[in-house]
Amino acid sequence: MASWAIMFFVVALIAALFGFGGIAGDAAWIGQVLLFVFLVLAVISLISGRRRTTDI
Repeated sequence: MASWAIMFFVVALIAALFGFGGIAGDAAWIGQVLLFVFLVLAVISLISGRRRTTDI
């Protein structure tokens, strides 16, 4: 999911470079939302991480 966020940020930068302000803003917003979702899911998975138990 982080790769999708980075891709949208790159699209936003390229669109801004060529003067497409609306597309650049939308792509940056989508990238920001995806990055936030990725970070929330990463923190949740770190907190509730699986721990393996070994039976000896």
